[in-house]
Amino acid sequence: MDTHLYQVELTFTTELLGTVPRKAVYATYIASKALDVEDELETAPGEIEDRGWTGFHLRDGKPIVYDYTIKGFFKDACGALRRVGGTHSARLRSYKKVIDTLLFVSPRQIPLILPEGEGMGVLERPLRGQTPQGERVTVVRSDSCPAGTKVRFTVEILGEVGEELLREWLDYGRYRGLGQWRNGGYGSFTYTLEAV
Repeated sequence: MDTHLYQVELTFTTELLGTVPRKAVYATYIASKALDVEDELETAPGEIEDRGWTGFHLRDGKPIVYDYTIKGFFKDACGALRRVGGTHSARLRSYKKVIDTLLFVSPRQIPLILPEGEGMGVLERPLRGQTPQGERVTVVRSDSCPAGTKVRFTVEILGEVGEELLREWLDYGRYRGLGQWRNGGYGSFTYTLEAV
């Protein structure tokens, strides 16, 4: 079997916003959807139940992201780049299935490495929505990691996923990154990629 292993480091150029609802809300939702979620419930942020507040999974009090967050980014990037002519992604058929079955991210829990001397913050922002009763505005809150935060992980790829696809998806991270409010420019990143 033809496999390739890469070491990846992402450096966030803008704040990274948390995506995980606070523990009480998260536990209720996740418990209703799956059976084996103990590690995710253990790392869910805080005990405060606030429906408009998202954070990060925490391990030993430090923020982490799960491997599926990275795979989800690859799917999002590939889906967008399929619409751009002349990309490697445009030629990849059944891309979600290919990413799910031929691309493996490790470790499962990926630590977020904050810049020296900096801590997490909170970002509040208005969220507008159209309802049958008219436009509504609510305030939402997200825990945030500052620009300069890093994550390091490995990607093992099999078969038709090659380095050119991986680089193309990671290049897209400077436009639309990870976390909440990606379309507002949050969670954008640069990267380094090395074959191992």
